Amino acid sequence: MDIEFPEYKFAMKWNLALDSMLWIMKPNSVNEIGCIHTCQGLELDYVGVIIGEDLVVRNGIVLVDPAKRSRMDSSIKGYKKLLKENPEKAKDLIRKIIKNTYRTLMTRGMKGCYVWSVDKETNEWLKNNI
Repeated sequence: MDIEFPEYKFAMKWNLALDSMLWIMKPNSVNEIGCIHTCQGLELDYVGVIIGEDLVVRNGIVLVDPAKRSRMDSSIKGYKKLLKENPEKAKDLIRKIIKNTYRTLMTRGMKGCYVWSVDKETNEWLKNNI
């Protein structure tokens, strides 16, 4: 299993393991985890979104931390260099990319969307505000 949360007895394999880009069209895709790059532009009946440590809510404010984004995701590649060159532009761009990633994932389900965060405080905020 590629993604595991032992305390919740949850484990799944990453998409593309067997069926390449067609993984989401396979009947067993419900047992795999996809990413924005393989599901954007597609619509599903239901989607489940796991919010990682790169996006948390504190006191009702959405905060992002690019350092906690998966190293496998190249969407913010080079952000450290940009932070040195133009900090304000970099922070704004990073904030937009991270928030848009989750927005895009959450809009894939036509009938519904299940959302869970690895951060307990963010989970509480989601339960109380969505």
